[in-house]
Amino acid sequence: MVSPSANGEKVPDWQWLVSTAKAEVDDLITSLPEPIRLPAQQLPLHLERNPDPFRYSDIEPDTLGLFVGSPLAEIHLSHGEVAAHIVLFLENIWAGDEEDYKKEVRITYFHELGHFLGLEEDDLEDRGL
Repeated sequence: MVSPSANGEKVPDWQWLVSTAKAEVDDLITSLPEPIRLPAQQLPLHLERNPDPFRYSDIEPDTLGLFVGSPLAEIHLSHGEVAAHIVLFLENIWAGDEEDYKKEVRITYFHELGHFLGLEEDDLEDRGL
């Protein structure tokens, strides 16, 4: 089933987007080396259609993903912050093709996981993420 997104483009059914994204992220986490896999398994993942402008006023509406919270190395130092988690904006990730969607879910998740692990944008860009 296909329905229009907030920007008018047709996207698959929300449940399909969610189940496919979860499967891709689970497969990616399983494939990670143990020192990275263990923290990734404990990092919550939130799946949203697209950024709510009231909640995420400081990001672009076409953002694909977001890391929220402190990086792993700083978690014990932070008090009173939002718990670290990754948000994927599934309707923004959808590009009209199932294989491209799966690939972009993996890339976006891995990019945001990189932020959790302490990598900056330049570091991620150097790694093709």
